[in-house]
Amino acid sequence: MSTLYAFNNLVLIGMPGAGKSTIGVLLAKALGLQFVDTDLEIQRLEGRLLQSIVDTQGHLHLRDVECRVCRELDCANSVIATGGSVVYSPAAMEALASKGRIIWLAVPLEEIERRVDNIGSRGLARSPGQSLKDLYHERQPLYQRYAQITVHCDRHRPDEVVAEIITRVAGNLAL
Repeated sequence: MSTLYAFNNLVLIGMPGAGKSTIGVLLAKALGLQFVDTDLEIQRLEGRLLQSIVDTQGHLHLRDVECRVCRELDCANSVIATGGSVVYSPAAMEALASKGRIIWLAVPLEEIERRVDNIGSRGLARSPGQSLKDLYHERQPLYQRYAQITVHCDRHRPDEVVAEIITRVAGNLAL
């Protein structure tokens, strides 16, 4: 892929439940790329689950580790699925943008609420008591700010989302 496209990586951002990991794996397979999930990298680095990090050290610590992982990420020819909170860190987003094309998987709140039923155990970087709706409204402007390509994927099958991403990436080489 690196000889065909003017970048090395595709970076997926979006809310929890948007499909970053699912779409990421399928996209990597379709393009013959590696797949990297920053949430898994955080868990590997910390030696525990995301929820355990939030429970013991708080959501701000999780966000700090997420920023460090994204800044230190060393990969090429990969699809990178990020945690939904990565957009809180300008440093992480700058690092990710330098590594590849930022693609926002946009999904309406109602669909996110349908998909995410484990808010208390999912390891979300959120303030105590913050609802999924609050998180959604807080993050939307940040996703919009950083997205180079936005793909609305609530009414499409995963294979259709992958096909759209491939088409949009090929059509946006000049960005």
